[in-house]
Parts: sequence; structure tokens; C-alpha cells
Amino acid sequence: MKTQTLALFAMAATAVGGFAYVFIYPYLSGERKAEQRRASVARTEPAAARVSRVQQRSRREQVEETLKELDVKAKQSKSPPLTMKIAQAGLSWSRNQFFMISGGLGLVAFLAVLMTSGLLVPALAAGFAAGCGMPLWLLSYLKKRREKKFLNEFPDAVDVIVRGIKAGLPLLDGLKIVAMDGQEPIKSEFKSIIETQTIGMPLGEACAKLYERMPLPEANFFGIVISIQQKAGGNLSEALGNLSRVLRDRKKMKAKIQAMSMEARASAMIIGALPIAVGTLVWVTSPNYIELLWTSDLGRMMIAGCAVWMALGVLVMKQMIDFDF
Repeated sequence: MKTQTLALFAMAATAVGGFAYVFIYPYLSGERKAEQRRASVARTEPAAARVSRVQQRSRREQVEETLKELDVKAKQSKSPPLTMKIAQAGLSWSRNQFFMISGGLGLVAFLAVLMTSGLLVPALAAGFAAGCGMPLWLLSYLKKRREKKFLNEFPDAVDVIVRGIKAGLPLLDGLKIVAMDGQEPIKSEFKSIIETQTIGMPLGEACAKLYERMPLPEANFFGIVISIQQKAGGNLSEALGNLSRVLRDRKKMKAKIQAMSMEARASAMIIGALPIAVGTLVWVTSPNYIELLWTSDLGRMMIAGCAVWMALGVLVMKQMIDFDF
């Protein structure tokens, strides 16, 4: 009995000693601290690099916040004049040419509806919509398409300028390289900057004029950075490099949002096209059954009401899947 007790005591003492040696002794002897020091010395990334990375992240966050503020201010700004809208759309029309084209579209729509229906009020409505609404919608569409192309090419143009500055080239030479070898509309916009600077305007003010022709927060921030650097100096390559990285991150985020919202977009397209497709099939199979919708007054009122409600539904779904970032 006594032997068993001694054996159990010895086993317990051995277990406690082993536990203490494995888990407690490294802290008492300083081995754990030595291992931590060796691990910190053996890290591949130095402390200076970690600090630099944190600083770069903070600078990118500052650039992102500045772009958001500029975007909000741009949305709150007043509508530009007609000549500036034409220039933003990338057209070379004059104000008189725009009015002549608008009047021609309105007259053609008025005569077409009047000759087909013989009704004056619908003809006037069609002429007003074609003469006033269609040209403005065309300018808005061309402006958005041009801005989209500009944003796709702008990060590459900024990278070219940054590489030129790091290689020792002056800023103006970097702008000339982009104006010579860039894609539209980057090419034409930077050519305008070079031409404006050639006639005597300072380079900072010439770059700030880019925002008038391309009303985007990215273009505004680019002009502000160049203007401040021309007046006060500073590391221009770092600021433009951060701008380029932010632009690429925003582009990736936009593509990710479009991919995630594609299911909702497809649903909206199917729901919007379903009444038209069903009505067409019914008209092909049973025309006498559906002709009451456009031969009777009640049917025409029902078609008008359904069109209005469908348009409202499509607009609501568009707003639900149009994310702002």
C-alpha cells in the first residue's frame, strides 16, 4: 500500500514538474523573451517599412476623403452654361448650331406625328419633347460616356507622369508625353492644358482648368495637387502616386459593385420587358382580343397608366441598384 502511494506521488510530482518545465520555465528563464527578440530581428519587413506603409495608407485615406468631399461639392454646384455642356460632351458645336439642330428635330417630330395621327396636341407634345428633351439627353449621355472613358485612362496617364518625374523629367514634359501618346479623351484634354500653358497661363492654373471641361472630383484633385506643388513645392510624385492608387481602387470597387448588382439589373430588365413581350405575343396570336387597348378610349387610358407605372417601377429599381461609393 505504501509502495503504491509512493508511486502515485512520484508520478504526480513528475507530471507537475514537466508541466512547469514546459509552460512556466521559459518565462522564468527568459527564453521566451529571447525567442521574441530573435523573431523580431528575423522579420523580413523592417520597422521603417512598416511605418512607411502605415503612412502611405493614411495618405491614401486622406486622398479618398478629399475626393469624396470634391464629389459632394460638384454635385451641389450649379449647372454649367450650354456652351460648357457642349464642350463637356466632346462636341464642337456652337450655341447657334445646337439651337438649329434642336429646332430641326422638333419640327420633324411635330410633322411626323401630325401626319400620322392628325391630332395637334400629340404633335405639339412630340415636337416639344424632341426639340427640348432629346438634345439635352444626348448631351448628358455623351458627357457621361466621355467621363467614363476619361476615368478608365486617367490612372495610366497619372502613372506616366509619376514615372517621368521619378526619372528626372520636368512636369511639363510628362504632360506632353500623355498628350502625345494617350488615348481619347485624355489626349485632347492634356493637349488643351499644354496649349493653355503655351499662351502664358501658369501650369497650375492650366491644370486646374481641366475640371471645367471634365467635371470629375479626380480631375479637380489633380489640378489642386499640381497648383499647390507649383506654388509651395513638395513631393509631387508621391501625391500623384497616391491619387493613381486611389483611382485604381475606386475602379475595382465599381467593377465589384456592378458584378454584385448584376442579378438585380437582370431582374429589372426582365420585369420591364415582360409586359411588352406578353402584349406582343397576345397581339400575334389573338389580335382581336387586345385591339381594344388602342381602339377604345378606356384602353388608351389604361395603356398610358400602365406605361407611367412601369416607368416609375423601372426608375425605383434603378435607384435601388445604383450604389454611391
